[in-house]
Parts: sequence; C-alpha cells; structure tokens
Amino acid sequence: MPLAFLFPFSCMAIWAGNGIVSKLAVGVLSPAALAWSRWMVAALVLTPFLARRAWRVRGKLRAGFSKLAALALLGMVLNQTFGYYAAQTLGATEIGLMMGLTPLMTVLLSIWLLRERPTWGALLGGVISLMGLAILLGQGDPSRLLTQGIHIGFVYMLLSAATYALYSVLLKRWDLGLDNWSMLYGQVLCSLLFLTPFYLLVDGHWPDGSALWLILYAGIPTSALSPWLWMQGIALLGASRTAIFMNLLPVMTAALAITWLGERLTSYHLIGGGMTLMGVLLAQLLVKPVVVRRRARLAMASCQED
Repeated sequence: MPLAFLFPFSCMAIWAGNGIVSKLAVGVLSPAALAWSRWMVAALVLTPFLARRAWRVRGKLRAGFSKLAALALLGMVLNQTFGYYAAQTLGATEIGLMMGLTPLMTVLLSIWLLRERPTWGALLGGVISLMGLAILLGQGDPSRLLTQGIHIGFVYMLLSAATYALYSVLLKRWDLGLDNWSMLYGQVLCSLLFLTPFYLLVDGHWPDGSALWLILYAGIPTSALSPWLWMQGIALLGASRTAIFMNLLPVMTAALAITWLGERLTSYHLIGGGMTLMGVLLAQLLVKPVVVRRRARLAMASCQED
C-alpha cells in the first residue's frame, strides 16, 4: 500500500496534539480529572462497537485479566497520569523531547526482560542519549544536576517514558490470544477501575464545560483512534519500520508548541534534544548484535575455572 506511512504518521500527529492538550489543561482540569475523563470518553465511544466482540471472547479476557490490568496500569494509567503531572511545570516541547526516549528505553528493557541480544545501536545510542539528556535536564549545564538535582517535571516524564516502554515490552512478551481491538477495549475498562477511585479521592469535581473539547480530543482521537492507526501501521509496514515514526513525536510536538503556545526553542533544547533523538535513532537503525570474540569468551571461561 503506497500510502501506508500515513497511518503511523497520523498517529504521531495526534499524540503531538495531546501534548498541547496537556499544557492547555493546566489550570482547567486536574491531572486526575483529565486522566479519568479521557478513558471514560474512550470507553463510551468504543463500547457500541466492541462490547459484543468482548463478550464473545469473555473467557480469554477473564483468564488474562491480571495481565490486562497490569498493561492498563502501565500504559494507560501511570504513563498518562505522570505526563499530565509533568505538564504542570514543563513546556510541551520538553514533554515531547522526553517522550522521545521511549523507543530507546524499550530496546534496553527488551535486552533485559526478553533476553534479546544487545546491539551496537543500543550501546552507542544509549551513551549519546544519556549525554543529551544530561544537557537537557541541566538546561544546558549538566553540572546543575549535581548542585540542584532534577526538576520534578522531568522526573515525572522519565517515569512516563519508562512505564510506556515497560508496557511495550510486556505487550510483546504476553500472548493472551486476543485480537488488538479486544486487547485495547479490555485495557480501557481496566484503566477505569484504577482511575475512578483515584479521581474521586484526589479531585472528585465534575469537569467544567470549558474543558469539554480538551476531554474529547484526549478521549476520541488520542485514546480511541490513534491505537487503530498504530496497529494498521504495524500490519502494513511491520513493527520495526513503524517504530521509527516515534522519532517524529518530539519534532511535531515542538512545532505545535511554538505555533500554538508561543514556546521558544533554546540552545539546550536543540543540542540536548538533538543528541537524545540521535541516540534513539541509532538504537533503532544499528541492529547488528554485539558479538563477543571467541578468544575473549575462552579467557572469561578460564578465569571462571581458576
């Protein structure tokens, strides 16, 4: 299909827009209210189309409930809630740059949890990304991390990227025998089980009418449509080629932030963010595995025997 790239491209554009919504929601909606209302809208939109499908596979959904709940907690509850709390103090540009770390974290977690062989791209890209991250977190001066620590907003975004990376790895590791739509619908319902008591305890106020369009954007294009676009991209292009489109997210988010929010790109955004993205790109493109030479293996074996 010649225009298959439009599916992941459109998905990234929607996600970039969600970064802008996160900033616009500050002072209008609490992070708890936005997280809960987003998935409530998604559930209301998806239920007429997916409820019967879910009922047909209810046995598999029940059998895999604990894993579905874990996936929902990571990918829909913690990931999004951390991101919304980060938006209270960070700009949309910084949010986009930090989310750009997700593919690299996914590669590194896959090495650890899935026992995948490390690649030169993961090693080299990891070093370059860490250097760029230090520049970004230190706002141009990495030594500030030692004297002033890490800004709480960046901590939230690191947690957001890490939880989504872990979600991606576990999604690959766990085969629940469900189609993608049933997996999505099951996770949406599980996320509401977690978010409803959290929302009632932390906020509990019904969202104001002025926040309706923010909720609708977060609930329909971001939560209901973009997963389908991403799955279509994987089906037509393959997982590896589709994953490369994640590198567009920081660029698109920054472009929207400058245009809509009047944010300004600084030199540390360009240098630190550029190095971070370069490392992520290397991790995805340089896939040759690291091979330990035979002599080195024999030397290690003899040392162990001694």
